[in-house]
Amino acid sequence: MNSEHESGAERAAAPVDVDLGRVWVGVAAEVWRRRPGLVERLAGRLLRSPGLARALVTTPSLLIGWIVATAAVLLAGMLATLETGTPYVALLAPAVAAAGIAHAYGPGVDPAWELTCSVPVSDRLVLLVRALAVFGLNAALGLAASAASGTALTVTLGWLLPMTAVCALALATATLARSATVGIAAGVAGWLITILLSESATGQVSAAVTASVLWLPYLAFAACCVAIVLYTTRIPRGTT
Repeated sequence: MNSEHESGAERAAAPVDVDLGRVWVGVAAEVWRRRPGLVERLAGRLLRSPGLARALVTTPSLLIGWIVATAAVLLAGMLATLETGTPYVALLAPAVAAAGIAHAYGPGVDPAWELTCSVPVSDRLVLLVRALAVFGLNAALGLAASAASGTALTVTLGWLLPMTAVCALALATATLARSATVGIAAGVAGWLITILLSESATGQVSAAVTASVLWLPYLAFAACCVAIVLYTTRIPRGTT
């Protein structure tokens, strides 16, 4: 009762010619406004779009916490590879990258979702720039971990094509379902199924990243998934 009485008294005391909602929007904008950092300024110059640069640096899977977690998983894979000789880095890297790609964009996971919807840049361009950035970072981390583990060159480079296919699958699923969780589940599940099927066919757990016969199917599958992403993120005809 007291709280209701106090809130009623506050409303009664507010001037009738003051739009409190608009005032609080201004306060919130001032609170959340921040100056661009060095990385954002460099991205803005490279991309020639401050809005796109802000969208890039706020990518959920490019934040420091996610990068540290990714590096930790790949480090564990590197240590396991050195201990057992099994190329765990090559087997883990595609799944880790797929999770990062799926978590790069979308309502519910993106703190800058409203911003990316309001900047004069298409959702497709924001999505593709973020996806390429996440892919490039994960590829660099994976290559470093794989090279440090002392695996053969065919294994070190062999997981890049399946990584491309799995990332494309995760991105296409997340875009269609508008859910990062669904995209991560699809990417990880698809890669696990590929590993199990390859192992059952050849008897080697590393066949999914070493069998050259799979390279063309990986590329074709990735191209189909990219086409799905481009179609899903197209601008409907008649809209501006």
